[in-house]
Amino acid sequence: MTGELFATAALALFSLNIILTKVAAARLNLDLGFLVSVAVNVLFAALLCLLQLVWRDDGVVWQSRGFMLFLLAGAFSTWLGRWFFFESVVRFGPSRASLFQISSPLFTAVFAWAFLNEALRPLELAGMGLALAGLLLVLPGSTGAPAVLAAAGGDPATGGAAGPAGRRRLLQSALVLGIGSSIAYSLGNIFRGAAIRSWDEALLGALTGALAGLLLHAGFSRDKGLLPGRLRQADRRGVLLFALSGVLTISAQTCLILSLKYIPVSVAALITLCTPLLVFPMSYLLFNNSEKITPLTVLGACLTVAGVALIVAR
Repeated sequence: MTGELFATAALALFSLNIILTKVAAARLNLDLGFLVSVAVNVLFAALLCLLQLVWRDDGVVWQSRGFMLFLLAGAFSTWLGRWFFFESVVRFGPSRASLFQISSPLFTAVFAWAFLNEALRPLELAGMGLALAGLLLVLPGSTGAPAVLAAAGGDPATGGAAGPAGRRRLLQSALVLGIGSSIAYSLGNIFRGAAIRSWDEALLGALTGALAGLLLHAGFSRDKGLLPGRLRQADRRGVLLFALSGVLTISAQTCLILSLKYIPVSVAALITLCTPLLVFPMSYLLFNNSEKITPLTVLGACLTVAGVALIVAR
């Protein structure tokens, strides 16, 4: 029950962040907003760690393996996964972007089969098929993969993209951005689960991952020298909204890490990534159905949730 409560808290925080990201991105450049969010991740996590050190009776026991695993988790989740996800929220809306997130347990099962020799049973294969069918139903402006390729300038019959411009559009499609985010988050969860079981320091782990994400973002960000000037000229409300996003995401990550102490990684991932169950009604009410959520979209969400549930119910 403790693990499920922590995972549910993470679900609520992640869902609120998805809606907040949609609002914040209308006021501030996404690249700059990402940097603000990750920087606040580090500052807020450092504050929580400091408070924990003041109140705890024992000291921190260093564990190199756990530290490295938390670093890897931050690289995949805080940096790569969040960048993919922020892009998909801005381009395709919070509802469809959040739906791709819940396929992370699906990829976790695939990675376990490929690298850990864990066999996939017929029920799990059926779940994967259901989840993929659900994802294809909710691709923006389409009813499946052929329309995605067509929008990218490709030929649905051959599965190819016509020219460099078509390939660029395909790389920026909902399919690539959403699935990329899902895979990155899946690997991040695997590393977090392994880390917390070898080094029981959830707050330090969250801080380590956030710091890794910030350093990677700063290192790969274009026009780094212009960032201070752009920040001074930026919309203050947009900066504050992305700062609040940083508080929400690091709090959610900490709750997720704590949940991994008590329940399997796949179960925690299923609970925390079922954001459409909260995001769909919130998005419909707050944005007046601006994303054109249709009965087909809802059906796709139900199929994806059912497919993922089949995979983790083993």
